[in-house]
Amino acid sequence: MNILAIGDIIGRPGRQAVHHFLGGLRKQYRASLVIANGENVAGGFGLTEGTARELLDDGVDVITSGNHIWAQKEIIPYLGSNMPILRPLNYPAGVPGRGYLVAGRALVVNLIGRTFMNSYDCPFRAMDELLEGLDPRPPVIIVDFHAEATSEKVALGRYLDGRVSAVLGTHTHVGTIDTRILPEGTAYVTDIGMTGPEDSVIGDEVGSVIQRFLTMMPHRLSVGGGKPLLNAVMVAVDENTGRATAIERIYREMEAP
Repeated sequence: MNILAIGDIIGRPGRQAVHHFLGGLRKQYRASLVIANGENVAGGFGLTEGTARELLDDGVDVITSGNHIWAQKEIIPYLGSNMPILRPLNYPAGVPGRGYLVAGRALVVNLIGRTFMNSYDCPFRAMDELLEGLDPRPPVIIVDFHAEATSEKVALGRYLDGRVSAVLGTHTHVGTIDTRILPEGTAYVTDIGMTGPEDSVIGDEVGSVIQRFLTMMPHRLSVGGGKPLLNAVMVAVDENTGRATAIERIYREMEAP
């Protein structure tokens, strides 16, 4: 089973890259499941019904998210609908939406980190509880871990090694070079990277970000420009054992608009 996971999609440039590349990538890699982190799809901040449907129409099967999932309030009623959108599993009990779903023969889980982030429930224990409570449980399990600290991401990958098929990091928007199969068969990468504008600071307009660093004052940020880029990974998993057999980094870029 080949699974394509797309890194944080930023605004219109990110959506353009998905529209341009996803059909060809799905065919090239014979991907039976496409997961994409969509928490920054709507103007670089949050997700709306319209932008979610745009991704789904372009071939994304499951949309994961993170700390910005609440930025566009209109999406909240859809988090509990049949739209395949996830918010992090380890939000407190009673929060709208769900943190996992079964897509075909795979279980997709969304977690959020705590280091340099907000005070969420423990992602390690939340995952333990999920794995212990699911019956039946699909052998293929893919985790999007939306976290800031590389150490927390590496630790979760090691903690879940052999119990899930892949732990794929999102949130920092900078792709890492550590794609690998851990000793017990879990595919791992610290961060998939960003799908969005090249001329930017992790997706945002360069001048606005620099001004914020120079003055330390609140400053409105907008989506950057330049070539739309796509960062993703492809994970091959044995459907019977749930063990990953390969992980490959994917990078594509469009011409500047």
